[in-house]
Amino acid sequence: MLRIAVPNKGSLADTAAEMLAEAGYTGRRDPKDLHVIDPINEVEFFYLRPKDIATYVGSGALDVGITGRDLLLDARMPGAREIEQLGFGASTFRFAGPPGAFASLGDLEGLRVATAYPGLVDAYLDDHGVAVDLVPLDGAVESAVQLGVADAVADVVSTGTTLRQAGLEIFGPVLLESEAVLIGAPDEAAGTETLLRRLRGVLVARRYVLIDYDLPADLVDEAVAIASGIESPTISPLRDPAWVAVRVMTPRASVNQVMDALYAIGARAILVTPIHNARL
Repeated sequence: MLRIAVPNKGSLADTAAEMLAEAGYTGRRDPKDLHVIDPINEVEFFYLRPKDIATYVGSGALDVGITGRDLLLDARMPGAREIEQLGFGASTFRFAGPPGAFASLGDLEGLRVATAYPGLVDAYLDDHGVAVDLVPLDGAVESAVQLGVADAVADVVSTGTTLRQAGLEIFGPVLLESEAVLIGAPDEAAGTETLLRRLRGVLVARRYVLIDYDLPADLVDEAVAIASGIESPTISPLRDPAWVAVRVMTPRASVNQVMDALYAIGARAILVTPIHNARL
C-alpha cells in the first residue's frame, strides 16, 4: 500500500483532505483518527503535524505527503523532494523590523532574528553570506521585537497588516514563495504515479470548465481563436447545416470574458458546465 502523510490540522489540513476526496480516496471521518486505510485504492493515510511530514517522508518511513514548501525547506531533510505544486496554501516570507532600521539584508549581520522557521531562514541567510543569531519561536513572531527578544523577524506575510500593527515594516528580498506541495521519499513507491495523476486531474477540474455553444459554421475559425481548448474544440454538425455545436475547455478564471467574446461574434445557447475530475 502507498503510505501518504496528510496534515492533521492547520491551514493546509481541510483543503488537502478535500483534494484527496475529489481524487477518489476515502479519508478519515473522525478528526481524532490518525491512521486510515483505504483498501479499495490501496493506500494508507497517516495524519501528522504539518511540520513533521517532511521528516517522515524524507526518512522513508512514509512514501509521499502533502505539506507546505516552507515546511519542507525548514525541515532540511535531504531525502524529501518536491513532486508537484498543489495550488493552495500560498504564502510569502519576508523580513521585517522597526521602521527605518534596515535597508538591506546585510544590515542584519550579527543581530537577532526571530522566526518560526529557523531551518528555512538559516539556509537562506547562509546562501547570502549573512550571519545572525536566530531566535526560534512557535508563534506570535511579530511581537519579538517589541518584547526585546529580537532585532528583526522573518515571517509569513499576506497583506502586512499584522506586522504594521506590531510597529514593523518589511524590508529586503522575498525569502520564499510557498504553497502546498506533494513531496516524496528518496525512492518512488508503487502507486505514486496514480496518486499524482489523480491530483493533477483535480487541479485541472478546479482550473477549467466546459463551454458548449451553437455557432454559424463559417465562424468556427474566429471562435477557435477566442477559445482554443486543451488540444482542439469538439465540433459537431447540427440539423441545420449552417450551424455547428462546439464544446471546449477553457480556464475558469476567464470564462465570462470568453462567453462575452463568443456571443459578440454570433455564438448562441452558450452553456458552462463544471468539471468534476479529469485526465489529460
